[in-house]
Amino acid sequence: MEVKSVAVLGAGHGGCAAAADLGKRGYSVRLHARNAERLAPLRAQDGIEARGIVQGLIPIDLLTTDVGEAVGGADLIMLVVPSVAHGYYARALAPLLDGGQPIFINPGHTGGGLHFLQELRNAGYRGPVRSCETVTLTYITRMEGPGIVNIYSYTKRLRFAALPGREADSLFALVKPLYPEILQASSVLETGLSNLNAVFHPEGMIMNAGWIQHTGGDFLFYREGFTDAVARATAAVDAERMAVAKALGVPTRPFLDVFYEAGLTTKAARDSGDIARACKESEPNKTIRSPASLDHRYVHEDVGYGLVPIAALGRLAGVATPTIDALIHLAGLAVGIDYSRDGLTLERLGLAGKSPAELLRFVEDGN
Repeated sequence: MEVKSVAVLGAGHGGCAAAADLGKRGYSVRLHARNAERLAPLRAQDGIEARGIVQGLIPIDLLTTDVGEAVGGADLIMLVVPSVAHGYYARALAPLLDGGQPIFINPGHTGGGLHFLQELRNAGYRGPVRSCETVTLTYITRMEGPGIVNIYSYTKRLRFAALPGREADSLFALVKPLYPEILQASSVLETGLSNLNAVFHPEGMIMNAGWIQHTGGDFLFYREGFTDAVARATAAVDAERMAVAKALGVPTRPFLDVFYEAGLTTKAARDSGDIARACKESEPNKTIRSPASLDHRYVHEDVGYGLVPIAALGRLAGVATPTIDALIHLAGLAVGIDYSRDGLTLERLGLAGKSPAELLRFVEDGN
């Protein structure tokens, strides 16, 4: 099967980048947004204005707020939304799926495919699911205004996995022409436990909370926000993440190696072992400013849907995660949300009560 038409669900930074990039490359793109106001500037200018590695005004074949209209007949459904929106789209898609259309969760972050499958089951869908995911978004990108997206680069050497794992080869072959930088991972546990955003965004937000609130985010998040103190906390989180992966028998690599291989820092910074230096020498991230408040996906998503499932997998594997647990608690205090209850728990991943061996069988078989 060859992909010719793609339903892009989500019209934020990543969704608009995907729609513009794929549209420019000749794919038929249907772009869905939950809010009609998000699509209004695109309709007014007859497309997405792209900057960076993709240039020009890119027409989009269909702009819609109707999920059924977006996905009907599409060769690939691509979910390009924050993890907190996976439940919404699972409920919307449950009555529309027949088991034939592949679903690409771009990105899956930590447990995105597992959570999406569980939400489909909760919504009453009992058919087969062919899903795949990348660990992070396929683009380094930001919206620069209504209808304007700057695509700084493609994410390099991006890990890709399928759920169920037995579908890995066929789904990899399907998606590789769209994103040649993807590399096949062992399972969705490997992609989930390689979530860089969960490893360093929470520390950058919580340890800079006063600066963020005082200035409204008027500083460079990566270049100025990642001091040696923040970097040391990040290194501790990374060590705990790797210990969880090791206990489950899941391949993983240090944060700095993944950060470098993704094209996000220099070789000299990687070789130095200094996370603060790696963030300062991150060319794709050099102009990205801090979020204006703590009410942001760097907290809600990267703590609730990033650190919480890593800690949960740690408990399943019998591995302590004290630094991660502390960040979850502090983030919850800072924003008034109990992430340990409301985040992506084992129950919400469909993994409650499973042993490590049962977990590994589940990600291979999907049931």
